[in-house]
Amino acid sequence: MKAAVYYDKGDIRYEEVALPMIGPDEILLKVKACGLCGTDIHKALDRLVSPGTVLGHEIAGEIVEVGREVKGYAAGDRIYAAHHVPCFTCHHCRRGAYSLCPQFKRTNVEPGGFAEYIRIPALHVQHTIGKLPAQVSDEQGAMVEPVACCLHGFEKIDFRPGASVLIMGAGQIGCIQIQLARHFLASQIIVSDLNPFRLQKALEFGADYAVNSATHDLETEVMEITAGAGVDVVIISAGVDALLPQAINVLNRGGTVLVFAPFSGRQVSIPAARFFQDEVKIVGAYSSNPYHYPTALQLLSSRIVDAEKMITHRFSLAELPTAIACAHHPSGQVIKVMIKPEQEEGNAVGTVSAGE
Repeated sequence: MKAAVYYDKGDIRYEEVALPMIGPDEILLKVKACGLCGTDIHKALDRLVSPGTVLGHEIAGEIVEVGREVKGYAAGDRIYAAHHVPCFTCHHCRRGAYSLCPQFKRTNVEPGGFAEYIRIPALHVQHTIGKLPAQVSDEQGAMVEPVACCLHGFEKIDFRPGASVLIMGAGQIGCIQIQLARHFLASQIIVSDLNPFRLQKALEFGADYAVNSATHDLETEVMEITAGAGVDVVIISAGVDALLPQAINVLNRGGTVLVFAPFSGRQVSIPAARFFQDEVKIVGAYSSNPYHYPTALQLLSSRIVDAEKMITHRFSLAELPTAIACAHHPSGQVIKVMIKPEQEEGNAVGTVSAGE
């Protein structure tokens, strides 16, 4: 079978790899769609994975073979599949922090979603796959995992109806969060970004205000919009360390900052007095947990989260390097990129500029 295999930054090869062999309690899946996630891009560009790795974890496809001990699934079933499984019994799992479980990152599908076929191990069959109803497309199914990640974040901040929210970053995750904030009855949704195309899309997905932080002072704009109060929730969905002090500065008393993107680790200064005087909070959210997948599927099925409207580009497996360059371009007209293993090379959908 074919796969897009990572070897180094700028070196992803479309090549023949071995078809995975399944065990009696496993599934062989033909990948129909795999979303290109920001973490895939981060890993590929910053050399965070080993040569020979096949990335991709936002997966939907059709079962072609089931092991003899698999119950409830059969060849021909269309399913979504996520990549990590907690143990459900360790210290972190007992506290509901499933993504911190030591087993979580050690589990994965084989070889990865940017391949024609994958092996779904027994733990995943038990906990991180689900059937797609007829009205849900393969591309919608591939969005189950990122929507579940966003639900995990909203759970961490205990989002309440009537809350005002600032979402910093209008990429694929930010646009999901806009739709969820609207669904959860936010009173005001402000979105900031540097990209005019993404800001326009943010308004289309339900944001009330879109602030270009390259041309406007974000803190001034937010305080004017909120009549000096600040927002109840700030969600940082862009991996820029300097956004954290800004987030604290525009936070209302009793408010919460959700860090939803990986920072570089550079130290930044924030006003420590606000934690006691104003009871503000900073929380982080990494990945998802299996309990959010059914809800994510329902949100996609009912188009509360409109996956099809988010998808701006589709590429074949062989075009993964082009897809990464397209998605990573700072001024590109891109929201969500899908990799379609069955799509022929050269039939990319979505405009790719010369700079991408």
